[in-house]
Amino acid sequence: MIWLAHSSVATIVEDHGRFLMVEERDGDRIVFNQPAGHLDEGETLFTAAVRETLEETGWDVQLTALLGLYHYPAPNGVTYIRHCFVAKPCLQHPERELDTPIIAAHWLTAEEIFAENFPVRSPIVRRCLQDYLNGSRYPLSLIHHLQP
Repeated sequence: MIWLAHSSVATIVEDHGRFLMVEERDGDRIVFNQPAGHLDEGETLFTAAVRETLEETGWDVQLTALLGLYHYPAPNGVTYIRHCFVAKPCLQHPERELDTPIIAAHWLTAEEIFAENFPVRSPIVRRCLQDYLNGSRYPLSLIHHLQP
């Protein structure tokens, strides 16, 4: 058996102190996450992050920085490598149908997200937000997309 980590992307999108979050179903739970998803074959990390944000929230965004890389071995046995980006909101498409299993997109404060009983999908959600609030930012030029 070949073990492979799941490569994912996510965005931290802030607008006037509120953060774009998705409410989604995770099995029988309803949880919150940053707009996030898996990298598709042939896609760059940048295009994946922009695409996932649009599909899950109905917002076009512009990436402005790399927030960080996050390694998370989940309790279900899957290991995730999250490439988290900082993005600014550009244009909302309110008529756009959101991906399944997304319930809705919300603009929430950091206080709401850090509340003790707030149901986050994984510890990565709060860690990414805390890193953002602490000022972590790396230039997008740190990532090189090479072609064969």
